Amino acid sequence: MSLITKSELVRTDFPGNFTWGAATASYQIEGAAQMDGRGPSVWDVFSHTEGKINNGDNGDVACDHYHRYKDDVALMQNIGLNAYRFSISWSRILPEGTGRVNQAGLDFYSRLVDELLEHNIQPYATAFHWDLPQALQEKGGWSNRDTAAYFAEYARVISRCLGDRVKGWTTHNEPGVVMALGHLTGEHAPGIKDLNTSVRAAHHLLLGHGLAMPVLRENSTRPDAEFGITLSFNYVEAGDGNATELAIIKDAWENTMFLDPLFKGVYPEELSEIIEKHLPIEPGDMEIISAPLDFLGVNYYFRTLPIAWADREALTFESRYNEGAEYTDIGWEAYPEGLYKLLHRFHSEYKPAKMYITENGAAYDDTLEETSESLAVHDKGRLKYLQAHLEAALHALQEGVPLAGYFIWSLLDNFEWAYGYAKRFGITYVDYPTQRRILKDSGVWYRDFLHK
Repeated sequence: MSLITKSELVRTDFPGNFTWGAATASYQIEGAAQMDGRGPSVWDVFSHTEGKINNGDNGDVACDHYHRYKDDVALMQNIGLNAYRFSISWSRILPEGTGRVNQAGLDFYSRLVDELLEHNIQPYATAFHWDLPQALQEKGGWSNRDTAAYFAEYARVISRCLGDRVKGWTTHNEPGVVMALGHLTGEHAPGIKDLNTSVRAAHHLLLGHGLAMPVLRENSTRPDAEFGITLSFNYVEAGDGNATELAIIKDAWENTMFLDPLFKGVYPEELSEIIEKHLPIEPGDMEIISAPLDFLGVNYYFRTLPIAWADREALTFESRYNEGAEYTDIGWEAYPEGLYKLLHRFHSEYKPAKMYITENGAAYDDTLEETSESLAVHDKGRLKYLQAHLEAALHALQEGVPLAGYFIWSLLDNFEWAYGYAKRFGITYVDYPTQRRILKDSGVWYRDFLHK
């Protein structure tokens, strides 16, 4: 499957009830980091630590979505979205991570949900997108089993407030990234570099998911509400004939480390020698973790071709550059066939009731072209990337994969974690000094696609 899509791809190729959305995350867009009672998260601390973030950037202001959410919802309506996937800032709701509830934080998300529904856009809420309250990190963070129980408490608070209106609930976004980059390589908050801590965090993230699921279900009164989790996936192929076993380990660490516990109630056998001695499993944990899901969220961006260990202790790998392939500005290979193959694999091996592509997108070095008559961003690479991946998703859907929706990453350019503001993923350009939003060519295409 090439990156060149057929020009006649149209919305009516997909089912009429297909969900069309865009996704964001709280710390990446909201700003208002110290307003209305919000407590600090691990990302506030990490981004204000010298040397951790490109250019010394942080999320204090970001896209100022906290104050501009009405304009952003109007933008979503203009594009034609029928769904919006956002995350809730745990420390905006529970500044200490547990105990005292900050009503102003709940009120913000309640206003956002109401605004979405008034514009006929369905709210899909993610409870945790990496921004753990710093107060809980000081108690051990995700390496502390108590954090899983605190997460269920937090889920109870937000679902009691929003459960009558939210359509889709996701417990965690990409816990594998929290495990690997946050607790093993230290590239992300909280910046820990320890395998034992990383594996413990992974198990407690899964346990927190399992404890929160029945709480979310219990407090959601919307009849068509659905509940799941979003995982990150990387299509892995051996970079040469000597890397087959290496690719198996990489695939397990990045793809099945969370799938197997969720759908099979066990951790991947391929990782047993690496992780077994670190797993803090207690009786009943795996049954809690593997309770049925209504959907699996699939985040997909790229393929890697491992050829050797980069750092065995950090479970990182050297990968082969694929000559002739297209790479995005972040150095990821654009490989839509990987999405097609992964969707089929999950359907065959794990049989989720349904799947959503909850993130898919690309970073490119966008340039705002400003004249006296117009503002424009001609992001040809992103446009081609999105079209090709949508075509890959359509092929899987037509062949029986239970795919129910697609959320572009991202609605807006935003704070891209350790990259700061240097990498742009949005279909909308954010001019950070002025906070102007300018729909890029990819956003114009998505708008036209959704309106036909």
